[in-house]
Amino acid sequence: MANAPGAGVADDKVVYAFVPKIIKYYLDQDPLIPNVPSYLCMFEDDREYVLANLESLVVKPANESGGYGMLIGPHSTKRERKAFAELIRSNPRNYMAQPTLNLSTAPTLCGNAMEPRHVDLRPFILSGGSETYVTTGGLTRVAMTKGSLVVNSSQGGGSKDTWIVDVKEG
Repeated sequence: MANAPGAGVADDKVVYAFVPKIIKYYLDQDPLIPNVPSYLCMFEDDREYVLANLESLVVKPANESGGYGMLIGPHSTKRERKAFAELIRSNPRNYMAQPTLNLSTAPTLCGNAMEPRHVDLRPFILSGGSETYVTTGGLTRVAMTKGSLVVNSSQGGGSKDTWIVDVKEG
């Protein structure tokens, strides 16, 4: 699978849930790193699980990007969860959910003080011919709002320099 810059194919929330099966089918092996459990509301069992556990899950629209239209269960109100339950019931194909992850934090300059902010790292992997190369760096996205788990730049997130200071040859 290739993902040309800006194409978003490999970043599709629904496709993500099938990546372990895609790896198994095409490579006849199990993934080296497990996926975050993903629940597709278009499947009845998944939908029932999501509806019963809205307070602990992150629910995302399947067809949107940039952190829009999400429910972060642990930070939501009862009213928000009720509204999301109705959205899921009315259009289950458009929603998926995952457990809330405990994102790492990094020191971030906020005004004149350093404060912890949640971050995620997106490494870049280049592949061509028979060679695959993981770059020595990547994109570290940072949630600029205190306590926020949303790192998308379209939702007020920022980015940090990512440096690899030592590479050990294996």
